[in-house]
Amino acid sequence: MKNKKDFDILALGELLLRLSPPNNERLTRGETFQKQVGGAELNVVSGASLLGLRTGIISKLPSNDMGTFIKNRVRFCGVSDDYLVYDTSKDARLGVYYYENGAHPRKPSIVYDRMYTSMNKIDVSDFSEDLYASARCFHTSGITLALSPQARRTGIEMIKRFKEQGTIISFDVNFRGNLWSGEEAKACIEEILPYVDIFFCSEDTARLTFLKEGNLKDIMKSFTQDYPVSIVASTQRIVHSPKVHTFGSVVYDAKSDTYFEEDPYRDIDVVDRIGSGDAFISGALYGLLAHDFDCQKAMEYGDATSAVKNTIPGDLPSSDLTEINRIISAHKQTGRQSEMDR
Repeated sequence: MKNKKDFDILALGELLLRLSPPNNERLTRGETFQKQVGGAELNVVSGASLLGLRTGIISKLPSNDMGTFIKNRVRFCGVSDDYLVYDTSKDARLGVYYYENGAHPRKPSIVYDRMYTSMNKIDVSDFSEDLYASARCFHTSGITLALSPQARRTGIEMIKRFKEQGTIISFDVNFRGNLWSGEEAKACIEEILPYVDIFFCSEDTARLTFLKEGNLKDIMKSFTQDYPVSIVASTQRIVHSPKVHTFGSVVYDAKSDTYFEEDPYRDIDVVDRIGSGDAFISGALYGLLAHDFDCQKAMEYGDATSAVKNTIPGDLPSSDLTEINRIISAHKQTGRQSEMDR
């Protein structure tokens, strides 16, 4: 029996084509789009790969040129495509979303076009049983479970099969009101929480979807009391304007009954906030998996990776470990700093 797993993280999620008008142009006015790749779980494993973990994505793509474009971007990020499967049917379809950047007081906006996509046909029968013993950690999100009844069945079954193999289960609520209701999300996620080890949930979602009460730390601890969850992480973002944010987090370790937090990253110069929550997860999982489940490291790497992602256009992160370590070091300094890395 192999002790060493092939992957540090495998994630299940839909891969999307993102189309954005340049600069601050509007969807209703602009005539050109920039083509990019996105998807919550891909953002997570891409960020973790850049930091040095071995990661892969589990998804279903149309067997056409657009599927090839997505696959090539997956590989470019250092993420394995071993568990990408392809839809050869005549109605094979890639999900699309359109993103319009914001400028105060106009907020950023998104239009989704992701019904009846190939991802919604994904099934456990698409994969060999070897999949479930190949990763230290399996990650997915509420977005995947909300896509369709078929995607939900597949996601839940994969969680159970990975758990049977002793895999760490990471789950991000990532609630999207245009995909399902709070009641649906609550019922479904409470079904899988008995299998979850690392749980990502914002304070607002905990209150509005799970109907939690009390202060944030009490809410986070309650998840570990109600379910065998080991670690809970909650991000905290203050939006001063579309271009200026403050970002931090709280990470709770149930084993030591300890909360980890730091001074937030203030007045971030936001270029593109999409994917910054996923970047936090990539950094947090790196901190946990590369540093023997050190929640202090998880919080520091999560905050830094997310803060930097806000400054990068597109969904996908682009920061390696050297840059993130430099960001963390600078964040802890109180004296004067150089205005340029050189």
